[in-house]
Amino acid sequence: MIKLLVLVSGLIVAAPEAGDERLEVNVSTSNVKWIGAKIGGSHNGSITLTKGVLDMEKGLLKGGSFVIDMRTISCEDLQGKYKGKLEDHLKSDDFFSVETFPSASFIITKSVPQGPGAYDVEGDLTIKGITKSIKFPALVEETDGGYIATADITVDRSEYDVKHRSSSFFDGLGDRVIYDEFTLAVNLTASK
Repeated sequence: MIKLLVLVSGLIVAAPEAGDERLEVNVSTSNVKWIGAKIGGSHNGSITLTKGVLDMEKGLLKGGSFVIDMRTISCEDLQGKYKGKLEDHLKSDDFFSVETFPSASFIITKSVPQGPGAYDVEGDLTIKGITKSIKFPALVEETDGGYIATADITVDRSEYDVKHRSSSFFDGLGDRVIYDEFTLAVNLTASK
């Protein structure tokens, strides 16, 4: 009888609280868009998500993560051979070394509500096997069937050993500089 009581009390402690939800991100309706800039212009495109989760507690964002397939980097503002050349260059060792590092990931370590649907999010971003803590604002909207989480995340590529034409690593680049910061516009949809 004592063993049964210990077992039951252990199950009660381990059971999630009412209102806790771990929701799978729907990768077919979610997306990640990127924008990178250089002197005199910019390029933009997308990257495919492979998986993700949103951890909700009583309707509030408590955690989550997502993984993107770096091999799917695509450029959306160029066509033909220029599109292919830029995509191949971004996948090369000059930039993201996707053959060696085929995925990148983000894990939420802290989420602080800032008003209805607004959060300050902190987490660990891993690119090229290098993990750095980043912070950014995010919005989470409840829908009839789940949640939509959106954020514009500014990433400093120099912190992830992406050196090509970076003024953080090379002098005298002049107007050939590619800015270190690029933006990831993340849109995650998750169903209950």
